[in-house]
Amino acid sequence: MSLRTKLIAGTFGLVLGTSGLMAFLERWEGAGQNVVYADRLARGLPTVCAGITKHTSPYPVVVGDYWSDDRCGEVERLVVTKGQLMLADCIKNPAISQNTFDALYSHGHNNGVPSTCASRAMRLINAGKIADGCRALAYGPDGRPVWAYVTRADGTKQFVPGLHNRRIAEMELCLK
Repeated sequence: MSLRTKLIAGTFGLVLGTSGLMAFLERWEGAGQNVVYADRLARGLPTVCAGITKHTSPYPVVVGDYWSDDRCGEVERLVVTKGQLMLADCIKNPAISQNTFDALYSHGHNNGVPSTCASRAMRLINAGKIADGCRALAYGPDGRPVWAYVTRADGTKQFVPGLHNRRIAEMELCLK
């Protein structure tokens, strides 16, 4: 039985869209962001609520549009549930905790679940090296920050301290 099937059946001990995860996402994605804005770190990608974009929303996401709290809540729950089920397909280690699952999802919410699934962190966690995998959410094997850079218009990479702070918070949540 796959982790996804166990999650749906409620037999794995992990829960989708916990209040802790939703609060964690709001901390990093913003709470009460009801007007769609052009996210400058994502090259102007229209974003609303807690990080909802055209890539995740069933509704159009148009800069300047207003989304009610009810619509934000509805779409956030939908996006998190769908994303966590996708993430569950990548997890092969049944020994992960809710905190590790939520930290991996936060990373996927910000970077895309396929990127998280293909990450060094996921490989380590699936190999049973959970603590090493958690640390890999924020640091490379050489100790340098990872997943904390944006690509500028000229193609160069720029370190973003706020992204690294989020990676550290994900690492800490993952290690709990």
